Amino acid sequence: MRVIIQRSKNSSVSVDGKIVGKINFGLVILVGFTYNDNEEIIKKIVKKIINLRIFDDENNVMNKSLLDVKGSILSISQFTLYANTKKGNRPSYINALNSKEAILLYQKFNEELKKYVPVETGIFGAEMLVSINNDGPITIAIEENN
Repeated sequence: MRVIIQRSKNSSVSVDGKIVGKINFGLVILVGFTYNDNEEIIKKIVKKIINLRIFDDENNVMNKSLLDVKGSILSISQFTLYANTKKGNRPSYINALNSKEAILLYQKFNEELKKYVPVETGIFGAEMLVSINNDGPITIAIEENN
């Protein structure tokens, strides 16, 4: 499982010109799944995300978590996080989990996040336009393998 986490002032995702998810303050999470990903890995990553201290405290030190600042999450599925570019110029996505299995993990991921914070999402498998106002900019990549 790979996630790209971006601290955001406000962000949104649109499908066919209609906004389907929007947050005013929090994190944008781009998430991809691979083989052997499971609920245990999802729970571990979710705990890391919600407790990651990347928001400023009163001294402008990144010392607060998403929970501390009462932020939201915009969650976007993104199989291209598993692009392999070692051979040639056309990426291979052989390491990305097939959509039938990935959608189930994506739903579990969002359900787990919703236990702690408000979550907005894109539409799995849709052609999406994601507008991210990256605050800082702060961008962190997390990967967990079984």
